[in-house]
Amino acid sequence: MNKRLLTGTGIALAAVLFGAFNMMSNAALRSARFDLTDHKLYTLSDGTKNVLANLTEPITLRFYLSKKLATGLPGIKGYATRVQEMLEEYAQVAGSQLVLQVMDPEPFSEEEDRAVAYGLQGIPLDNGSTQFYFGLAGTSSTDELEVVPFFQPEREEFLEYDLTKMIHSLANPKKKVLGLISSLPIDGAGAMPMMQQGGGSPPWLIVTHIEQMFEIKKIEPTATTIPEDVSVLMIVHPKRLGDPTLYAIDQFVLQGGHTMIFVDPLAESDRGGGNPMNPMGGEGPRNSDLPKLFDAWGLEMVQGKVLGDLPLAKKVQIQQQARMQVVDYPVWVDFRQEHFSGDDIVTAQVPAITMASAGILQRKGDVGTELTPLIQSDEAAMKIDASTLSFMPDLGSILSSYKPEGIKMMVAARVTGKVKTAFPDGKPNEPVNEGDASPAPQSDAKDKPHVAESTDPINVIVVADTDILQDKFWAQVQNFFGQRIGIPTSGNGTFVTNALDNLTGSNDLISVRSRAGYSRPFTLLRALQQDAEQQFRQKEQALQERLKGTERKLQELQSQKSEGSAMIMSAEQQTAMATFRQDLVQVRKELRAVQHELGKNIESVESWVKFINIGLVPVVIGIVGVWFSSSRLRKKSK
Repeated sequence: MNKRLLTGTGIALAAVLFGAFNMMSNAALRSARFDLTDHKLYTLSDGTKNVLANLTEPITLRFYLSKKLATGLPGIKGYATRVQEMLEEYAQVAGSQLVLQVMDPEPFSEEEDRAVAYGLQGIPLDNGSTQFYFGLAGTSSTDELEVVPFFQPEREEFLEYDLTKMIHSLANPKKKVLGLISSLPIDGAGAMPMMQQGGGSPPWLIVTHIEQMFEIKKIEPTATTIPEDVSVLMIVHPKRLGDPTLYAIDQFVLQGGHTMIFVDPLAESDRGGGNPMNPMGGEGPRNSDLPKLFDAWGLEMVQGKVLGDLPLAKKVQIQQQARMQVVDYPVWVDFRQEHFSGDDIVTAQVPAITMASAGILQRKGDVGTELTPLIQSDEAAMKIDASTLSFMPDLGSILSSYKPEGIKMMVAARVTGKVKTAFPDGKPNEPVNEGDASPAPQSDAKDKPHVAESTDPINVIVVADTDILQDKFWAQVQNFFGQRIGIPTSGNGTFVTNALDNLTGSNDLISVRSRAGYSRPFTLLRALQQDAEQQFRQKEQALQERLKGTERKLQELQSQKSEGSAMIMSAEQQTAMATFRQDLVQVRKELRAVQHELGKNIESVESWVKFINIGLVPVVIGIVGVWFSSSRLRKKSK
């Protein structure tokens, strides 16, 4: 009796202690986090933590999720859970500077009205009678607003980047300034004086695209300083830049300025004269490069060569022997998603990019930088002499001499890492005006101390093509009541604005890269299913071949019949039809057998998975318990 009492008391006491431990741990360990996922899905990157740590004003995030409706959407429910848990992790790390509110907008409620007012997008369900909300609205202390209208599952890999970018934008709401250095008239400033008298040419569509996000400040190619308020520098076709301008760019980058550079071995949009002061003096070089800066950054553009990629070639119409023909033009290249970096936010979800006579980038020297390809060709590419394309290219000769080189070639890259200046002797002397012994006017800005080496890693994106910006390679332009409307035909504009938007962020924001997806498919089950589907396709193809053969035979027999007997089947036709029906039944049996075997294999694997997840752990614990008890009994019996 005493033993039973002690046993019951022990069990009750253990239950009380277990409950007390849970309550204490829930209170004391609320902030503890253990991320056991394979790719650390819930562990924030250092860049995100730095952005949250630097918040000086409170930010409020309102997460809208129609929870009841989400339970009926299995594909969305898991992702919604991850988004909410990720937001809770943000709030936990940021502390009082980030307030998270989770809202469930019931139909026709005030919360739904607020969600609509913020700009969230509802997805109609139940024939449009209800709206499903799954978005985020962020506000700052100064009433700035940033919105994710709907969390697209396709952007799951960039969830952390999108959330961090929203918070960074709310904390830094001022519109960014983009400094533009260009020898091409992309801003509408024509190079020819007679064009300027007639009103000049309109800005390229890419400039209109950029102006929606940035304030553009034109910087002359002769500038000796970069304005203080420039957040990101865009350099297009840098021809004949003097050392003072190169030095200004060098110092801007070393001091943490982010830059996007477009160079080109053959700029098809460059139609200016060789001497800008003498536009009628003939056509000059159409290439551009920054070898002095590139050497310091550890890369180079292959001189005198353009990229040719026949499998990705754009089709063009040419006239040969008084006939119009459509042929592949290997230097006009349509890059697809498989040629982009899937890990970089700049290119990860761009559908396609078109380039024309692009250059080839490659690593040079050992300066310690990291050169990450953003866009590269396939292995069927080759280098083509730019000189063969400069005037009336012989397309037939180019195609006949085309030989793939078997390597991928890089046309756009991100350069990161710490670097040294390209001007170790300091600031170069100012240029001297022509016909005058006096030095050129000095800049009004006060000279800054010379920076010999970057303190933080630089971040520069280099694109070996300027024609990527030209309207005809990425958009169809239409005139709508005097307004130029661009209909995108390629993702060039998206790529450029993605890159500039990324570069305007801090180094912390740029460091936030894509993550692995939340979904973890059963690869073994998928392999079994694909194998069975392959067998199905083979069986189906065999059936189709038999069907075609029988139909041909029937047609042959039908053509041999005499007139007046079209409705009567001959004995040979009846035999052929019976044979086909037997074949049809046999193939269907084989298809059912393959399907049945597929179901058995999948059920077997599912059973093992369930057993391991549900039954194996208790079985192991039971075996350990039995072993432990039996070992104690053996010790007592000795």
